[in-house]
Amino acid sequence: MADTAKGDFWTPSFEVFERDDETILMRQTDALPDSLPTIADYLDLWADRDPDRVWIARRNDTGGWSSITYGQARTQAQTVGSALLRLGLGPKRPLLILSGNSLEHAICGLACLYVGIPYAPVSTAYSLVSTDHSKLRDIVALLTPGAFFADDLELYRPALNAVRIDQTPVIGARNLFGGAIDFNTLIQDDGAQAAKARAGLTRDTVLKYLFTSGSTGSPKAVINTNGMISANQAMVRDCYPFMQVEPPIVLDWAPWNHTAAGNKVTYMVLTNGGTYYLDDGKPSPDGMKVTVANLRDVACTWYFNVPAGYDLLVEALEADAELAQVFFSRLKMLFYAGAGMSQNTWDRLAAVSKATTGKEILISSSLGATETGPFALTWNEVEPFAGKVGVPGRGLTIKLVKSGDAFELRIKGPSITPGYLGDPVTTAKAFDEEGFYKMGDAIRPEDPKDLSRGFYFAGRLAENFKLSTGTWVSVGSVRAALVDSLGGLVRDAIIVGEDQRELGALLWLSEAGTRLPDAVLTDKLLAGLHAHTKGATGSASRVCRIAILQEAPNLDRGELTEKGSINQRALRAARRPEIDALFARDTNNLLS
Repeated sequence: MADTAKGDFWTPSFEVFERDDETILMRQTDALPDSLPTIADYLDLWADRDPDRVWIARRNDTGGWSSITYGQARTQAQTVGSALLRLGLGPKRPLLILSGNSLEHAICGLACLYVGIPYAPVSTAYSLVSTDHSKLRDIVALLTPGAFFADDLELYRPALNAVRIDQTPVIGARNLFGGAIDFNTLIQDDGAQAAKARAGLTRDTVLKYLFTSGSTGSPKAVINTNGMISANQAMVRDCYPFMQVEPPIVLDWAPWNHTAAGNKVTYMVLTNGGTYYLDDGKPSPDGMKVTVANLRDVACTWYFNVPAGYDLLVEALEADAELAQVFFSRLKMLFYAGAGMSQNTWDRLAAVSKATTGKEILISSSLGATETGPFALTWNEVEPFAGKVGVPGRGLTIKLVKSGDAFELRIKGPSITPGYLGDPVTTAKAFDEEGFYKMGDAIRPEDPKDLSRGFYFAGRLAENFKLSTGTWVSVGSVRAALVDSLGGLVRDAIIVGEDQRELGALLWLSEAGTRLPDAVLTDKLLAGLHAHTKGATGSASRVCRIAILQEAPNLDRGELTEKGSINQRALRAARRPEIDALFARDTNNLLS
């Protein structure tokens, strides 16, 4: 079994400065180690050092794994990159990628970064779920792409028809329509254009654009430079030194249009010479069957999922000792993001890891953003409770600005974005007068007298509101506490009660919740609500009434972000009738 030793992770020390205006600055004492200027440099490094090592693999139709080695990856980056340059792509004409994760998608991205063409993977929901393609139209207008790429062109044809400008080239891997370019022909290019373009790359060369929509408006294109991402990966290597001894092995389903997988995981593997296994599973009951089958083949050293995925995975691990043996055999840690993990799931993961290996495996989370690369804060000590987001990475300075009983978080360092493409006004608003990026998040220290003990997430500042008593509600903290108290029966919750005397919540049931008979579910939810109210410290942390929502969050209405998290503000506005009905009920009828 893997032995997660103290030397596998960082041992940071900190400098803390308290200003007269009550703001606090905090940073690690040691400077950030040097990094190579571009991500292409890391591809060259591993292609030279170990050309036959597998870089990426995906399950094929025969049940085996189709793979690309580091040597093959560089060759294909050169040929495809050269072909894209011949099509007229370049710094002002990026590649827009519509489809999800695939080997072809991976090569397209690698080719772009190798020759200095920015690329922009966008959420598949903008093409396949949205009915009006409005967000995709806005993206195309902003980027003016030199070409579109989608694996299955027929699947993406309606979206392409809606947003394609003039005769912009369309590249596909299968189900091509007339006039489209076959991806396989790009690989046949002689690669002659690549060398000169590769030589011109610098830290300031734009690597990609990742889109974040925030709470309102059109998606914003976050500029990701080579230097920004290279510095971010230096922070990751400092945090996880075991990766420099044993290159990481990961199995991951998360979409590359989101910074967690698209930046942190993808480049964590590439810069450390690791292997990335594409997982066609999803955090759903059927999708988890695919993931479990893959996990029987792939023993990861570092594993990521969202809490909903862990809810399902822990059931499989508890039921199958053989699967658990393989899963934990090389594993150094479990990592989650995207939402808060319930304490119930946390405890079960800790228990099954201890039953399998004799010790508890590290379960870790973090706090970051598309604008921070994303790596910013994380925690690498075994803890009994979920929720800690940690301390700042090496090379970053955080500024803590008092906000109620918590702190507003601001960050400065070499891994922070230079801004948003074509939007200087929004860029200026995103930074304070000292150049700190304003995260929009609140955090709370575990120990106010010793900030090195780390911080807990205390919610998005824009989501918070006041009760009629004038008391501010930290929505993120309340939501996490309530979901924990409901013992895995609830997937998520909207916290409501603005200008009311007490808090309420609208709930989406988890898979476990939907499987229960109505009477049993009601009893369990009310018992959980009672436990929650007993543990609350006041009206601003105590949910007093709940109701179950049947309709899922809607992407087109902005209720659901492209990374799958709910937008509390948008949902409170959209679900006004349900909220009014909730507070109109007799207080003795707490659940409907």
